[in-house]
Amino acid sequence: MNVMKSKILLLGFAFALLFTLNSCKSQESAYKAAYDKAKQREMVENTRETTPYYPAVRPAPTPTPAPVVKESVKPIDGGGQLRSSGGLKRYNIVIGSFKSQMNAEALKEQMQGSGYNSFVIQNAQGMYQVIIASYDDRASAVRARDSLKNDYYPDFKDIWILEQPY
Repeated sequence: MNVMKSKILLLGFAFALLFTLNSCKSQESAYKAAYDKAKQREMVENTRETTPYYPAVRPAPTPTPAPVVKESVKPIDGGGQLRSSGGLKRYNIVIGSFKSQMNAEALKEQMQGSGYNSFVIQNAQGMYQVIIASYDDRASAVRARDSLKNDYYPDFKDIWILEQPY
């Protein structure tokens, strides 16, 4: 009979353990439900307190004085595009300056695809510069530079004017 009592005791212990574990799950799910409800209430309260969302507006660059760099340059493409466009004038809009001619040529092609008669020049320091517009007077060059800065902001925010010395 001793074996029988042991089996009954063991069986009773197993039921008690099973009952205890199941009751823990109930408490855990009740805790999770209460937590989820409190979190949902918190989110609703937070949305009431916040101000409405307004998407960020891209700020227009502020007009800056038109710095003009004076330097002598030479055309890279042999002057063919320069001659067909009426030549390099006194004030030129530079949209990019590169150590690598390949990078300058890539930007030139991109700008030509956008409708600009762009070309590459090289300065005395060996930098390759992409010109997208050329003017006889400074005021026209400044207006064009400011317009291009607005059109291509922030990608080309450092557009500048190159003055060809005569």
